[in-house]
Amino acid sequence: MSAPLYNAQILRLATSIPHQERLAQAQATVSKRSPVCGSRVTVDVTMDGEGRVAQLGQEVRACALGQASAALMGEHAIGRTPRELAAARDALAAFLAGGRDDPGDWPGLEIFGPARPHAARHPSIRLAFEAVAEAAAQALSEPVR
Repeated sequence: MSAPLYNAQILRLATSIPHQERLAQAQATVSKRSPVCGSRVTVDVTMDGEGRVAQLGQEVRACALGQASAALMGEHAIGRTPRELAAARDALAAFLAGGRDDPGDWPGLEIFGPARPHAARHPSIRLAFEAVAEAAAQALSEPVR
């Protein structure tokens, strides 16, 4: 029997999104929107002198899956480099698409396993990770790969 797409863990995460205040002095801001469902995430970042995320702000207007993803991203993005954020984004995308068996080393992403057969849900799950990877790269003027 497969796990439910919306479970208690997803719903708990959806109500506990950290860093929900936008940053007044962001070095970069990126907004991403899912054309499938209309979910939208805006991420602000500032970077420290070592090229790591120092501050994060986000505005999340998404379904429960998108909110849960933003919560997991927000819990662990501070201290990460653009390269680490891009790797997490790519691992999550490959996991959802069936290109890999695990979601990588970002804590908690295995919760999205039940969403793998539901391709229409993938864009909203990826939004926060796409936005933070792009914002961090922009803040350091690095190309997003």
